[in-house]
Amino acid sequence: MTEGKNRDTNPDSNPRSNPHTNPGTNPGTSPGTSPGTSPDKNRALAAAILPLVGGAGNVTSIAHCMTRLRLGIQDRSLVQDQALKAVPGVMGVVEDDTYQVVLGPGTVARVTPEFERLVEETRRRAAGPSAPAASTAATSGAGLAAQGAALKARQRAKNATPFKLFLRRIADIFVPLIPALIGCGIVAGLNGMLTNLGWAPSVVPALTAVAAGFMSLIAVFVGYNTAKGFGGTPVLGGAVAAVIVFPGIAHITAFGRQLSPGQGGVLGALAAALLAVQVEKHCRRLVPAALDVLLTPTLTVLLTGLVTVYGLMYAAGEVSAAIGVFANGLLAHGGAVAGFLLGGLFLPLVMLGLHQALIPIHTTLIEQQGYTVLLPILAMAGAGQVGAAIAVYLRLPRNGPIRATVRSALPAGFLGVGEPLIYGVSLPLGRPFITACLGGAFGGGFVGLFNQLGDTVGSTAIGPSGWALFPLVKGNQGIGVTLAVYALGLVVGYVTGFLATYLFGFSRQMLTELNATADDTAPLVSPAPFTAATPDDTPPDKESVTA
Repeated sequence: MTEGKNRDTNPDSNPRSNPHTNPGTNPGTSPGTSPGTSPDKNRALAAAILPLVGGAGNVTSIAHCMTRLRLGIQDRSLVQDQALKAVPGVMGVVEDDTYQVVLGPGTVARVTPEFERLVEETRRRAAGPSAPAASTAATSGAGLAAQGAALKARQRAKNATPFKLFLRRIADIFVPLIPALIGCGIVAGLNGMLTNLGWAPSVVPALTAVAAGFMSLIAVFVGYNTAKGFGGTPVLGGAVAAVIVFPGIAHITAFGRQLSPGQGGVLGALAAALLAVQVEKHCRRLVPAALDVLLTPTLTVLLTGLVTVYGLMYAAGEVSAAIGVFANGLLAHGGAVAGFLLGGLFLPLVMLGLHQALIPIHTTLIEQQGYTVLLPILAMAGAGQVGAAIAVYLRLPRNGPIRATVRSALPAGFLGVGEPLIYGVSLPLGRPFITACLGGAFGGGFVGLFNQLGDTVGSTAIGPSGWALFPLVKGNQGIGVTLAVYALGLVVGYVTGFLATYLFGFSRQMLTELNATADDTAPLVSPAPFTAATPDDTPPDKESVTA
């Protein structure tokens, strides 16, 4: 903890970064570090600090070390140094790459979560209810973008229920893993191609290690992210999850059955880390601050580790196996119908925020069998959007702004990023959104039918969709057959979405209004660019047409 003059003023910093990093201790005691500090006192201290650092809007990141609350500050001039130093419990301030409030060992680990909650609550109150959609004419491309943004904001407000927020936190655990899943998935596909062709046999073992290394330890990363997302010490979450993949676990018997390394997979790691967070929080409330650095991590790892070995691994293993059996059985016996429903309902699931529950299921299937059979079917929803957007473009020949919106959003749509088309075109228009879902349904039904016939189509990673999914496609047949089925599914989605929208997506009145008044009343402006989701919003694999 060196002192310095630099400070972090990046407004894009993640406000949730590492809430607990090795809460250590210092010799001696100091104000605010007495044993048994009450939660009310911790929250009061956090509440006293927040306005003196410029309020919630001035805080760009929150973390802590052994003794200091480390804050990213957007505007340094709003911080009141002398007033902060006078707050009971604050032992000083240090300005370095972050603004650091010295609270002392033990206390800082208790105050930081309260400070984070207070910042989040303050921001939520300041945001208030979502504003209604602007009265911009629907014939304008900019007007559609504004309406789409308003619809999205209202839907997010509706989705802010405890259950859906919990699903979002679960999804946030897996989203940071997507780049590694994609990279390793592509390497695995390349390795499979080399193996089938008999090329570079000396390189194949190395590529196998590169592709499989991450997946063999994915439980550790899930445990780390779970603890981080739910307010625990990330490394403790990773430590208890590491028990699941430890090779020596094969020598242990639970419920009369011998355990195997990796049993329970990511679901077991998720459960173990959630339990570790609760154990840690209870320890921090009960353990004296002077002993916190020794007892809290020890008790957290010991108690949670034993419960994981003698309970969670077996239970999570059974659940994981059931998920695999159900997913494969669903498509094997009712593939066409299941694919039709999944492809057609995926976009409404996205709108409701319920699609996030699929992310752990995808990851479990990838961990079990090397690919998820659900993602290629769900990706057909994006194909329906693309087809619908092309129909909108052709049905509105005189509406330059809307056509400009479609032109700007189509390239991303072909690559599986559906947010610009959903919120910029189909959803504000209404009926084209429904016809786009119909296109996704037929595309999903096509891929599901081939699954039912025995030609399984899966994806070795989550995140990409559309054309971007081609390098990750894998199945139980030759790669040529698998790619052909997926490509034909996209074509079915495109064509159905186009025809349904062209024929049924507009009433006569809509066509008259959108074509007759557009050029006269709306300036030909480019729509506001849609950006990929940020950590504060919904990531691309949540609101894009991916799973």
